[in-house]
Order: sequence, then structure tokens, then C-alpha cells
Amino acid sequence: MKTAADILPGIIEFRHNLHRIPELAGHETLTQKAIRARLEPLNLEVLAPFLGTDTVALLHGRGPGRNVTLRADIDALKNAENTGVEYASVHPGMMHACGHDAHTAIVMGAAEILASRREEFSGSIRFVWQPGEENQSMGRELIAAGALENPKADLVTALHGMPGLPIGMLGCRTGAIMASCAHFKVTVHGKSGHSSRPHQAIDPVLAASAMVVELQSIVSRRINPQHAAVLSVCRIAGGDIANVIPDEVVLEGTARSLDPHDDAILETGFREIVESVARAHGVTVDIDYHLGYPVTLNRPEATELARQVIRRTFGEAGYTELPESSMAAEDFAYYLQRYPGVYVKLGTGENCPALHNSKFDFPDEALKVGIEYLVEFALAALR
Repeated sequence: MKTAADILPGIIEFRHNLHRIPELAGHETLTQKAIRARLEPLNLEVLAPFLGTDTVALLHGRGPGRNVTLRADIDALKNAENTGVEYASVHPGMMHACGHDAHTAIVMGAAEILASRREEFSGSIRFVWQPGEENQSMGRELIAAGALENPKADLVTALHGMPGLPIGMLGCRTGAIMASCAHFKVTVHGKSGHSSRPHQAIDPVLAASAMVVELQSIVSRRINPQHAAVLSVCRIAGGDIANVIPDEVVLEGTARSLDPHDDAILETGFREIVESVARAHGVTVDIDYHLGYPVTLNRPEATELARQVIRRTFGEAGYTELPESSMAAEDFAYYLQRYPGVYVKLGTGENCPALHNSKFDFPDEALKVGIEYLVEFALAALR
């Protein structure tokens, strides 16, 4: 029977190798090859890809029973690395700035240990290495393709690194742990003209500026003030020269909340304000508003099981109840919409650079805790 201490040197090396070859959403071919090669000696049922670059593998226990699914995301970000580590990215302009290399390695470590303990449980454990979590929310596609059926997942869990939390500490909370995220793009069409004769133009810059201001009223005046929500316009683009009113202006940004009902309020308010401001300014608009990530909602029973497992395995000092939800988003939300489960945060250090930062590097010291949590959670659910 293998232990986390037994496999840790190999898992650290595996993570470092993955860190060197970051790949963007939907293009994780080298990462997939490395995952599948490491799975070969484990005698698992490795399924054909559902989406191209995913890997799904099943470990069968001593007899029939429930299924527990452990998920990792495998994609990287379009970001130039500035960590200075010897295993830094060799792919220019790409890096594992969100720790998905570590998530991949942690689930692999759990697979290696659990494969050596298959006689201890009935049922099955599914290991999922999912592509395209960043911006593509390919978890939705993977679930739609049936990756968590046959056997149907009875319980799902996943980990994510959390800067600000002590290295190796685990934390979670019941209910909303991560926010929803809707991306929007508004193209404002006007009529170009000389800046000295604005009366002969239809100014999309002025209209777009009014939209930016009015959109801030949605959260302050339509959302319950005791609920969390945020709408941010993050990009404004229009015009090429200082003395010409342009034909069009583009606005882009995100809207987020911790309540599916508030998601609907945000979208309705957004569309109403953009369209009414457009009419007032005599411009036309094209609106692209889509909810890419729903709220990540931890189920009560699964969350309580995670708490019990963490406290039993690491003691009271190894667990913290997260006092608030994150307003960032996560496509594990799609797993939790369909299957009972829990999303858990794993500390990467109080002074760790933020996620998506060019200096972020997941600490190797936290890998062992992540592996042991997944192993003990799976065994507790199936025994």
C-alpha cells in the first residue's frame, strides 16, 4: 500500500514537468500525454477522450457500490512567467499562474495511492483531468458529454489553491463558495464625424460613457444590499484619432453574484439600461451577454463530510471555516449543479502572490495535504 510520503518525490517532479509545458484552454495535448503516460502502470480503466484533451479514468473497487469523482483542471493562462524557478515555463507568454499544474499532480497522486488500496472499498473512483477551465468553462461540455455517467457520480470533490491561507491548511464553507461570472460585450454603433461638428455625428463615445455610469446602478439599486454582486466594465475601445468621433465603441466586462436569482436581475437590468441609454442617444447596440460560470454551491452533506475528513486526518489546526465567499468564478459549479459535492480551498501561503499573477508558483509543500485529503475523502465516502 502506497502512502503520500512514498510517492511525493515523483509527484513533485511530475508537477514541475507540467509547469514547464503550460497549455491554453482546449489545447492541452502535451499535458494530456503526460497524464496518460503516468496512468499506464496503475491498471485503471482509462476512457477515450470526450472533448479531445481530457482524461477520465475509473478505478474499480472490490465490488459494486457508489462512485466518487475527483476532478482537476489542467489548462494554463496567457501570461508571461516571472517566478525565476528552474522549472519555469518554456512556452513563451504562457504559465501555470492558477496552480492547475498542482491540481493535476494532486489528483494523480490520489490515483496512485488509491490504486494500491482498491481492496479497501466497494464501488468506484473516477479521476477527471479537465481541460479549459479558464475562460472556456469546458466543465459544462464535459458533463454534457456524459463523462460523469456510467457509473453516475454520487459525490464529487475538487481542490483549488488559495493564496492568503497558510500553506497546507484546508478550508471550505456550505453554500456559495465562488461567485457566478457573466461576460458581456456591447458594441455601440453611431455615426462618425469631425470633432468640431458633433451635431453632424451620432456620438457613440458619449453614449458608451453614459452606459458605464448607469450600469453601476444595477448593483446599488436592484440587488438586495445584503447580497454580494459586482458589475465591472473592464475595457472601452473606440476611435483611432483625437479629432474624429468614431463610428463605434466597444464595452466589455463581467457581472458576478452569489445567488442565481441575482444573476437574472443583473442580466435583465443590464439589457434594459443599455437599450434605454442607446435610445436616448440615438445609437444602436449589439449586446452579447452570457453566463459562463454559475455560482459554485457546496452541498451541506458533502461539505460536512469534507470537514470531518479534514479534521480527522489533519486535526483541528488543519481546517478553517472560510468566513466569506470568493467573487471569482469556477466551472466546477457545473459539476455541483448536477451532482452532490464540495469544493475545497488549499492554502498556498499568507505571502503567496495572487492567482493569475506572473510570480505565482504553487508550493510543493502543499501537495501532500491535497493528496491525502482526496484519498481520505474518497475512502470515507465509499467505505
